[in-house]
Amino acid sequence: MTLFDVSRQRVKTAGQVELPANLPATRLGKRAASRVDRASRLLLHAAAEAWEQARWEPGWQLPVVLGTTSGGMSLGEAYYRQAITRPREHRSQPSRVMHYQAQRQALDLQEAFGFHGPITVIANACASGANAIGHAWELVRRGHTDRVLAGGYDALCQLVFAGFDSLQALSPTECRPFDAQRDGLALGEGAAVLALETLASAERRGAAILGEIVGYGAATDGHHLTQPHPQGNAALAAMNAACASAGLDAAQIDYVNAHGTGTPLNDSAEAAAINVWAGRRAASLPVSSTKASVGHLLGAAGAVEAVVCLMALAGQWLPPTATLRTADPGCAFPVVQQPTAARVEYALTNSFGFGGANASLILRRWA
Repeated sequence: MTLFDVSRQRVKTAGQVELPANLPATRLGKRAASRVDRASRLLLHAAAEAWEQARWEPGWQLPVVLGTTSGGMSLGEAYYRQAITRPREHRSQPSRVMHYQAQRQALDLQEAFGFHGPITVIANACASGANAIGHAWELVRRGHTDRVLAGGYDALCQLVFAGFDSLQALSPTECRPFDAQRDGLALGEGAAVLALETLASAERRGAAILGEIVGYGAATDGHHLTQPHPQGNAALAAMNAACASAGLDAAQIDYVNAHGTGTPLNDSAEAAAINVWAGRRAASLPVSSTKASVGHLLGAAGAVEAVVCLMALAGQWLPPTATLRTADPGCAFPVVQQPTAARVEYALTNSFGFGGANASLILRRWA
């Protein structure tokens, strides 16, 4: 970690992004561009890639659905530091208050690419990114709109890092999802943005289709503020709901991108849920957690992991849990440890958050 001082923390590592020095080419003026914080920079870089790939046009009426947990928290930190060290100095404070709020970052996104439309911000702990994509999919599926820009973003900041460290949720060694000796998660940062639209809309423009979202399920257990239900009841409900909306059963799923944080309680609860959900299929169902490689991206996790599934579907391969040594005996399923060529038609990705928030997405390969 080099973004802030971690010398007094028990854990001193995280998945820190090497951000380009400059923003991507957008319609933001110099003053607006100078105000964007680290989280917004991540969001704008991801959105620029999606916008260019989709070949969407400025001036469109276009809903935005974003998931985040900390929004512009670094601006909140700067506000707080100045307030307690120089309470009579108010310079820059109003701007920090305005841009700290997640809707302001979404408005910057609209200004950057020259479109307008309703904004929805979902802050549902670590399920936020998956919830955002799922909600956007429902908007398209139910005929409310032809297109939605959806995704998730979160940046590393000291307040969040210190908070997870004080909970002793961070691994002092390395993040090892589903490992028998796992001892905590590793924080990361990032953003992923998807251009969602109807098939007819994409085909009219000759757009390159990366994959299809076919199912979404969400459930809440309310078991504990930070601990999942030991049997993963809501996780199971979310996976079942995603399969029901897709018209599939567990036997038809070729790969599961697990939430897999590397904490003792999360992984055991998720494993229990997958075991029950998959039934006999569990013995041959490939499962992995890519958090072992990139860290836990909080509100961005579900969105980034949906993109990982799209990559797996397009490339016909299985992403690994890179740090696994000895699989927890509670896993009835094989945990992928190396990048592996495989036939993948359907992938399911799980995202579970504090407070019992659970979301599952199912994606299909586009032939």
